Amino acid sequence: MDRPIRVLVAKPGLDGHDRGAKVIARALRDAGMEVIYTGLRQTPEQIVAAAIQEDVDVVAMSILSGAHNHLFLKVVNLLKEEGVEDMLIIGGGVIPEDDIPFLIESGIEAIFTPGTSTKDVVEYIKNNLKR
Repeated sequence: MDRPIRVLVAKPGLDGHDRGAKVIARALRDAGMEVIYTGLRQTPEQIVAAAIQEDVDVVAMSILSGAHNHLFLKVVNLLKEEGVEDMLIIGGGVIPEDDIPFLIESGIEAIFTPGTSTKDVVEYIKNNLKR
């Protein structure tokens, strides 16, 4: 690779808690990746705009509110509308096991739930990057 992997860490929706997102951001930085953290309460449109502007390789979304089926799908669809098909899109947070197959079918390539090792997230990104 000619440059570090660039990851956008985003909190879509109305969540007011971002400890998990910050833990992931730190782990990715420690693994040598460039991390752009968008902060709390981002709309799907803001996330997509930031991902395109920052020319990231990965969009990593974290959610606790229960709106994952709607918000994650909206980000995937907006990226497609913009012609972006080479970003790895992953999600994490408090997501019921029953919702994971729908998210995967919708274009989220991996879902990481509470208790997932940060090493597993780092390795997943390194092994599944699309560039």
